[in-house]
Amino acid sequence: MDPLIALTVVLGVVAAATLAGVVLRARDGRLRTASGDTTLEPAADASVTLVQFSTQYCSRCPGVRRMLLEVAGAHPGVAHREIDLTDRPELASEYRILQTPTTLVLDPGGRVAARIAGVPRRRDLEARLATLTEGAS
Repeated sequence: MDPLIALTVVLGVVAAATLAGVVLRARDGRLRTASGDTTLEPAADASVTLVQFSTQYCSRCPGVRRMLLEVAGAHPGVAHREIDLTDRPELASEYRILQTPTTLVLDPGGRVAARIAGVPRRRDLEARLATLTEGAS
């Protein structure tokens, strides 16, 4: 193979992999508004519930758990639930969980108001909670 062609192919593969990494990193942790068709059981004593889907082998899940507990503690009427998918993989299909951690934000009726795949961006999450808790008051 011609060395110039080989170098071009290698540089093309590196550029494609870099672009894919940049796109995936930009999407990770972004809060997306959900349609509200999916429902889960909300926490009984809360107006908004943060449901975190985790697995035993998820390295980012403990940090997300701590952050979600802090956020829930700082906002009255917000509760945190964690669901471990390790022993319940059928829930991943049912709720379209493609990675852990994934956090669903439930309104008082248990409808999914927002979905966050990856580590949530705290500022975005708190802004969404403010909107939901104002509506519940």
